[in-house]
Amino acid sequence: MTTPHLYIARTLTDVAMASLADVGLPVVTGDEAPPERDRLLHDVAGAAAAVVTLTERVDAEFFDAAGPQLRVVANVAVGYDNIDVAEAARRGVVVTNTPGVLDDATADHTFAMILAVTRRVVEADRFVRSGEPWIWGPRMLVGLDLSAGATLGIVGLGRIGRAVARRAQAFSMTVLAHDPHYAPGDKVDGVTIASLDDLLATSDVVSLHVPLMEATRHLIDEAALARMKPTAYLINAARGGIVDESALIPALRDGRLGGAALDTFEGEPKVNPELATLENVVLQPHIASAGGRTRDRMCLLALDNVRDVLTGREARTAVIPR
Repeated sequence: MTTPHLYIARTLTDVAMASLADVGLPVVTGDEAPPERDRLLHDVAGAAAAVVTLTERVDAEFFDAAGPQLRVVANVAVGYDNIDVAEAARRGVVVTNTPGVLDDATADHTFAMILAVTRRVVEADRFVRSGEPWIWGPRMLVGLDLSAGATLGIVGLGRIGRAVARRAQAFSMTVLAHDPHYAPGDKVDGVTIASLDDLLATSDVVSLHVPLMEATRHLIDEAALARMKPTAYLINAARGGIVDESALIPALRDGRLGGAALDTFEGEPKVNPELATLENVVLQPHIASAGGRTRDRMCLLALDNVRDVLTGREARTAVIPR
């Protein structure tokens, strides 16, 4: 379709789809599932604006297929590692994301994963469902007491990291954070800033909240995992590529790490099958932001950014090229 249009790569929430009447352009919408690459490039041809998700790769080929009239690409996510932002800027295309609206939902789910893996909730559920005979005992499925002096280490003290910290403080946990915007020893909202090495060595739970970029790819590698306590837990509700799964799996299997809860994966949506064999791992299909109101707000913000750019206003949440 070459008529200027709004291309929506995947069906948005019902609330967002119902708000499209005032966009002022024909709308081409994909299915609920991610589009095949050929379909993506075909349907974006001639678009004035595109709404994409983290499953769509937006690169030079995408921009070539869209054509020079493309003005904005709105990503329904906070992270934008799926988009070549520098290429977009070179072509004068505004890129936007959806920060702020999913902080609490993501923090809630992060803490749900912390509880699930440290108190062995999912493992216990599997055990009961197995039909194995059991009787209560003092050594049965013992986990970590978060409120008994446990330390949470947060890697990345942005909006989501701070929201996780507030929840940890409500559990009376000691909270450390590593963030390049602060110096070790600083105090931020009751959180002590630490070097990454010190955070990894002293934390009972390490939670990742950094964007995926070259500086953070495999930030948690074999050396980082070796610094962690053998009883510690790793939580990832950020991006899969931050963790080197080839190093994580043997650490979990061999008892060099207490457990992990993962909402994102290196090969997403494919999951390394070895992870599914491990009892001390909680696996989630990238649903940390999947609160109903939150997903509505993400989709609506993406559409608001489109409207802003198409009517000559500044986008509300434009991504600044690094």
